[in-house]
Amino acid sequence: MKNYWKKHKTALVVIVVLLIAGGYYWYSSSKSKTATVQYKTVKAEKSNLTMSVSASGNVVVDQLATVDPTITGTVSALIVTIGDSVKKGDVLFTIVNDNLSVSNDKAVASLQQSKNSLDSAKLQVKQTKSDESSASKDSTTYKQRQILKEKIDIAKLGVVAAEKNYNAALTDYNNTLANGSKRTVVAPIAGTVSAINIKNGDDLSRLSSNSSTNSAPIIIGDMNTLKAQVAVNEVDIPNVSIGQKVTMTFGAMEGVTATGKVEKMDALGTITQGVVNYNVTIGFDTIDDRIRSGMSVSAKIITGIRQDVIAVQNSALKVRGNKTYIEVLDAGSKTPEQRNIEIGSANNTETEIVSGINAGDNVVIQTIDPNAKATTTGTGSSGTRIPGFGGGGR
Repeated sequence: MKNYWKKHKTALVVIVVLLIAGGYYWYSSSKSKTATVQYKTVKAEKSNLTMSVSASGNVVVDQLATVDPTITGTVSALIVTIGDSVKKGDVLFTIVNDNLSVSNDKAVASLQQSKNSLDSAKLQVKQTKSDESSASKDSTTYKQRQILKEKIDIAKLGVVAAEKNYNAALTDYNNTLANGSKRTVVAPIAGTVSAINIKNGDDLSRLSSNSSTNSAPIIIGDMNTLKAQVAVNEVDIPNVSIGQKVTMTFGAMEGVTATGKVEKMDALGTITQGVVNYNVTIGFDTIDDRIRSGMSVSAKIITGIRQDVIAVQNSALKVRGNKTYIEVLDAGSKTPEQRNIEIGSANNTETEIVSGINAGDNVVIQTIDPNAKATTTGTGSSGTRIPGFGGGGR
């Protein structure tokens, strides 16, 4: 017997260990199957349910003026730098153009010459009329008087021609003066110099051949007209309208918020990677001095508010067939009651319950089943939880 024990000792020990482990597993498994299912609930309460649309974009200057001279020449006396504040009419730089100086001299000479011709023509009319008056007092023949009248008519035509030449010369002179005044370039609006794309000595004729809004010689922006411009997708844009309130945050400034209202919406959308977006412009209620043009902005457009309604978390909603229901756990009850409900407005986190429950009901938002492999929301296989609705949050 001793030999048998010694021979099979190891095998017997292994068998005993396996029996103990198996027994413990059976005991633990049996115990877990009897564990009680628990339910996480929240009390249904009346509150204000806010619907919103989220969008992102940038801060822009609504009033931008490009300083782009209509005459050519060489940039001279550039006296402003980026960031300078200017008033309307302030001198920014001058343009050197010798051709304009020559044109001005020619225009002055032409105007003076045409004025002299006009004065001479008027004097000729006056003299001819005087000759006619003297002739009528003398014994001048009828034929001679007719000749004098013809001279008067010719002199008058000379005046008309001289006046025409004078007016043309005056127009040319005024145009030359206007072009000459353009050699002094001034600010068209009050604001801040946002961009300068020229330097002293640059040839404006070369720059103008490649001109665009962004490459205009100087750009001035009125920083009192800062706006937020965000892109709203085609799904959300029908819910957005002029005058809706907006809250905004800024990527560059943590903790800084601003409020405003929707001022305008583009009628035409732009397609980016197959998605249609519409630009929405938002006006600030007040402009924080820290907000700058070009900053990234995230906007929450308030599209609607349902006041004093019963709202529950979206995780509480379930659906079976064409019925939507939630589970209510009465005080003292271990099993929740399923109640069919009618839902109203919703956002990403909550849904309005129009009928089916009352304020104060304990609504199940999560089922904790120790016997299941994982904690689940809702009631497992008895129904399907409804995901979040709408845009934005409460």
